[in-house]
Amino acid sequence: MTSTTMRRTPIDSFPTSTSSTQAETEKILLDHLPKDNKAAPTLQTQAHMQFLIRNLVQGFPARYTSQDASQPWLLYWTLEAFSVLQVGLDPGNRQKAVDTIMAWQHPDGGFGGGPHQAAHLLPTYAAVCALAIVGKPGEGGGWDQIDRKKMYNFFMSLKQPDGSFFVAHHSEVDVRGIYCLLVTATLLDIITPELVEGTSAFVASLQTYEGGFSSASQPYYAPSTSPNGPSALLESPRPPLGEAHGGYTFCALASWVMLLPYLPSPAPKINKMSLLRWLVQMQGSPVELGGFKGRTNKLVDGCYSWWVGGAFALLESIGINPSAIPAPSADKQEGKDDDWSDIDDSLLNRKALQEYILFAGQHPAGGLRDKPPKNADSYHTLSCLAGLSSAQHKVFPSPTRRKALLDSWKSTGNSTNEELRKAYVRRRALLHRGNGHRDHRRRPVEPSERNAPSVQPNNYAHGGNDDVLLWASRASANRQMNS
Repeated sequence: MTSTTMRRTPIDSFPTSTSSTQAETEKILLDHLPKDNKAAPTLQTQAHMQFLIRNLVQGFPARYTSQDASQPWLLYWTLEAFSVLQVGLDPGNRQKAVDTIMAWQHPDGGFGGGPHQAAHLLPTYAAVCALAIVGKPGEGGGWDQIDRKKMYNFFMSLKQPDGSFFVAHHSEVDVRGIYCLLVTATLLDIITPELVEGTSAFVASLQTYEGGFSSASQPYYAPSTSPNGPSALLESPRPPLGEAHGGYTFCALASWVMLLPYLPSPAPKINKMSLLRWLVQMQGSPVELGGFKGRTNKLVDGCYSWWVGGAFALLESIGINPSAIPAPSADKQEGKDDDWSDIDDSLLNRKALQEYILFAGQHPAGGLRDKPPKNADSYHTLSCLAGLSSAQHKVFPSPTRRKALLDSWKSTGNSTNEELRKAYVRRRALLHRGNGHRDHRRRPVEPSERNAPSVQPNNYAHGGNDDVLLWASRASANRQMNS
């Protein structure tokens, strides 16, 4: 299929400003397809490395001054993009990065968006994830200098009666903040049943009628039966606030995966098939080069290569194995997952996603972007590289690796919490053993209908995570998700 034969998005003879923008975007995307169908899609690794090095060594351009409260994010995006490209920093720059990060730690726990700024869940996540890349144990290494006790107290001070968390004191509830909290607590080994009590029910309440997740939900309380007693949280209604969104959905799904060891009994539920259907529908048509959009009837955007494309890597952790999905029941029961029998074993078009990133996502001067003709930036550089990696790799621990993990487990004194987590690791090991999975499977681009040759090995973005919890923590939850 060529750019001249691809079917454009229909407008039903009723053009609008948004349909005009959609048509303009499609034309620009098609113009970025190679004129020669034999041209190989190539990851311009050296150009992207130079883009990242300029930002790290020379500093960010003046337009980034508006991101003064997002300093941990700028550094994290840069360091993690290096990591995906399998590039390590020299000892001098690693130590500079550690010293910079530790200057953001708040004296009362957590990290702020810059020195002497208020602690906030999102920059806390970015700072800790950045330290996970460049830090080390011992004096001056950063990792042991994180005040875990104050961090835990900071988290608990943000907890709300419905199981949600404020992103900062005197701020709002947002599922991105919950995701950031859970990843940070997991990496620092401070997650407890007390911390996450009620959080799984809150996350489940965010699922919308479309199948994706929104940012928050509205809790309702019953008045206390005693004069000074607390109000009781009602299980229903808890309507989601806002529409389903790719960033919120990834954060909700990743949070749900991290909460699996701590689900109460009876456990809240999410509609898995509805979620799967929504994720699949977010992939663009051939005229959009197979990129992902973040909401229904919106434009494709390179960052959703990760927020939506990366979410597929988490589905197996909640029991969605495409080769093992049973045929739908003839009798649809109320409250059950929606019946959907048309299952594609690959779930998403990995080839098309890679082509979108390689043909349209790369800026000629280095770095990656939302879509042409926009400029590259550090946020989209990481998101596109992470999305490319997720489209090419399927990484998880082998039974041998999981056994080694359990055998090397060191007690921290919290026996109840440890047993919950160890039981979850054992369940995951049984799941993978039953599915007969390999340790690491690379998914290259297959020859397309445009006769483009396969992506060559040096065009791979690399992924090094070997557990779903760390896989979930690769992404960056930030305000740019609303684009």
